[in-house]
Amino acid sequence: MNTPHERTTAPLTAALKGRLIVSCQAPPGDPMRETATLVRLAESAAAGGGTAIRANEPEVVAAIVAAVRLPVIGLWKDGDTGVYITPTVRHALALVEAGATVVAADATDRPRPDGSSFAELAAAVHGAGALVMADVSTLAEGITAAGQGADFVSTTLSGYVPGTPEQTGPDLDLVAALAAAIDVPVVAEGRINTPEEAAEALARGAHSVVVGTAITAPTALTSRFVAGITRP
Repeated sequence: MNTPHERTTAPLTAALKGRLIVSCQAPPGDPMRETATLVRLAESAAAGGGTAIRANEPEVVAAIVAAVRLPVIGLWKDGDTGVYITPTVRHALALVEAGATVVAADATDRPRPDGSSFAELAAAVHGAGALVMADVSTLAEGITAAGQGADFVSTTLSGYVPGTPEQTGPDLDLVAALAAAIDVPVVAEGRINTPEEAAEALARGAHSVVVGTAITAPTALTSRFVAGITRP
């Protein structure tokens, strides 16, 4: 017999199978970093067939939840070094209060600012009625997070944590390794720039795929084109 938590997880897991999650975020200082603008991005992603939205900060999460009839994966970036993606239990519970269906949090082996463990954060989020996505950088972290209550494990931080190799494309080897090692659904995220790369991630074992910059970041995309046509 399924536990209550398994019954809660199952519908979303089925809905996301083989589908696209669109990350609607903008970095500090970017003209797109404005709540109404990010809501429009989420509405556009929904109109284009996205199955879920990944969004940063409680205010933006709440606004998107109110505007778009899709599950929202909420995170809260606080700072830009160390553990800064939903770094504490307080951040996580604020996202649940804002309406996030899933809370995404750093699940690397680095210390958290409030001294909590990822397991404690996951338990708090589950207790508040939401699910948890573990953002990891290595296979070992993903295996640990799955054992600590993660409902989804994402490759978000591969290549961005000190000690992990820098990469220009998605870490499809990590996707495949995680898919073979854990029963928790694996989400491919990070540097997925084309539909072909997204499809390859699914073929390598990803349950679903998150794409952000390649869809929702005109500043970064413009810079890429400018760099490509500028001659020394």
